[in-house]
Amino acid sequence: MQKAKPELIAAAGKKFAQFRELTEKQGEENAWESMLEGFPELQKQRMGPLLALPSLAEGFRAAVPFFSAVGMDMDVVDISNRGVDAVLEIQRYCPYLEICLEYGFDTPCRVICELDMEASHRAFPEMSGEILSRQALGSPVCIFKYQRPGRISSTK
Repeated sequence: MQKAKPELIAAAGKKFAQFRELTEKQGEENAWESMLEGFPELQKQRMGPLLALPSLAEGFRAAVPFFSAVGMDMDVVDISNRGVDAVLEIQRYCPYLEICLEYGFDTPCRVICELDMEASHRAFPEMSGEILSRQALGSPVCIFKYQRPGRISSTK
């Protein structure tokens, strides 16, 4: 099994600690919205160039080196069909499973994955996503599905 890079663990620790503190002060829903402040804009900066590629599959494949660099093991499957540009992001290794417990969370999903997915949707409203499988709930991999309307090809 892979080991996450120390910078990923440190960033995750800060995120869990911040969410825990905000939840205690404001309640979970307000903490959730506070954590999202500025995050969609950051997602636009990070993901915008990747999502500008002709397909989601190309964009997500371009992100694989980043995920590998921080110790994650990601595969991308193009599931585009019927006029929908769609991709499965498969994560074989969840570096957050153990660290979330240190901060009093049963699973990392709400603080990491669901927050990232919501920020991505707010940044790119034409794209929707859902979590299909979670290692934290006993699955062997995490699977995220993202989709958006297919782009019209200029080569007709």
